[in-house]
Amino acid sequence: MGSLLSSSTSNQIWCPSLMSSHTLFEPLRLRGINVRNRIVASPMCQYSSEDGFATDWHLVHLGSRAVGGASIVFTEAAAVEPLGRISHFDLGIWKDEHIEMLARINRFIESQGAWGAVQLAHSGRKGSVGPPWQRHHGWIEPKDGGWTPLAPSAIRDMPHYSLPHALERDEIATMILAFADATRRTDAAGYAIVEIHAAYGYLLHEFLSPLANQRTDDYGGCLENRMRFLLETTSAVRAVWPEHKPLFVRVPAVDWAEGGWTIEDSIALARELAARGVDVIDVTSSGIGRNLESVAHGPLYQVPFAERIRKEANVMTMATGLITNGKDAESVIAGGRADLVAIGRKALGDPYFAYRAAHEIGVDLAWPHQYSRAFV
Repeated sequence: MGSLLSSSTSNQIWCPSLMSSHTLFEPLRLRGINVRNRIVASPMCQYSSEDGFATDWHLVHLGSRAVGGASIVFTEAAAVEPLGRISHFDLGIWKDEHIEMLARINRFIESQGAWGAVQLAHSGRKGSVGPPWQRHHGWIEPKDGGWTPLAPSAIRDMPHYSLPHALERDEIATMILAFADATRRTDAAGYAIVEIHAAYGYLLHEFLSPLANQRTDDYGGCLENRMRFLLETTSAVRAVWPEHKPLFVRVPAVDWAEGGWTIEDSIALARELAARGVDVIDVTSSGIGRNLESVAHGPLYQVPFAERIRKEANVMTMATGLITNGKDAESVIAGGRADLVAIGRKALGDPYFAYRAAHEIGVDLAWPHQYSRAFV
């Protein structure tokens, strides 16, 4: 297992002299680790697990992004409890038996000079559905092997989802412990980075958004109360996550809906998260019900949110959303709009995105030794 203070196990040769004028390929210090560039392989669900276990598919899928030059490689959202899965086929980290295969994957990621990261998640009211490639992938009823999803309030997200169970206060406390226990397992598996998923309309986002949270106790109502669950979860995670390892949180910049979560809310949240030891705010948007995101959908459309949070909350950010080429990625970093760029769908189709991006902006990265003869 690689040291957190070095990535000397890499079989790739990087060219520092060529990186100095291209900020996309400058290293970045995150607590006790140095990441080799600013390109991150984003969490992308694979729906290829049974009982939450990672498989050889995950080893090859995630390992190829490390070979492909990303500095950080995220697992897909890993459920902190069985009811936190989106589908029966989601990755999990709710029991110790999950550690072994996750550790094997991480060892390979680190051997390629990248850092492994786990995204901890709970699907909330969006759980108990089928994988997206099934013709009918809406809610699966308990009688057919599904479950009743969980939420802050008993509000249905969309017609094809079930009416969820509203969490009681003791169930919220249990959920916070589940995130902390999953964090311990992430550390036991050797990962350098952990991220709390509080976006995409999943459980923690549901508590943040007034569109999904209609509670009348101290976990609902005003902004301070709606942030409480996430902030308590963050404190619990940071308390068990080693001090020298960075912590990320994925936030929903806006709900793109009237009366929903706003960028001003995200800035206030980011300040509170930073005060609790969060190092990077991973900025995305949308996910709560029907919204107006499509009106603004286009290249780099979410980058302004990452830029505002970075500047106004004084915390590092990771930009996401339709960053599809090297020149755009370089412009985000060089312009001081974010500190990292997360590549999702584009990286699914091109594991070697970092090499393509380097070529586009004139940086010559040496390929892995195993591939180098193809470029002689």
